[in-house]
Amino acid sequence: MPRPKKSRVYEQEMLKRLRQFLKEFSLEFKNEALLKQAFTHSSYVNEHRRRIHEDYERLEFLGDAVLELLISQYLFKKFPDMSEGDMTKMRAAIVCETALVQFASELSFDEKIFLGRGEEATGGRKRPALLADVFSFYRSAVS
Repeated sequence: MPRPKKSRVYEQEMLKRLRQFLKEFSLEFKNEALLKQAFTHSSYVNEHRRRIHEDYERLEFLGDAVLELLISQYLFKKFPDMSEGDMTKMRAAIVCETALVQFASELSFDEKIFLGRGEEATGGRKRPALLADVFSFYRSAVS
């Protein structure tokens, strides 16, 4: 049984937004499926079981590690005289949920997330933890 037309239109609109985002920042993405995965919430996957979809949660493992490594490398090079303890504190402040939500919001990630109807209805697009996760997973997908 084919997917409802409304679902296909939603998916095409969301992919269009992702492609526009890449274009705005002059980014190229060789694996569009991975990009889509980085912006797909588990609620969307649960509601679209007829097709194979993967959500961003698996990317958490990689995303957090990549983000910490990038920030660590930046701090190490930028502040050669800073102590390890101070670099650790600064890195923690940068990769905390509040900062990631701010980054995600500035990039309008809330408009690009594939969400299920229930998550959408309960304000999932604006949920801080969800936005922080998406930013982290996006970062791992870009790496």
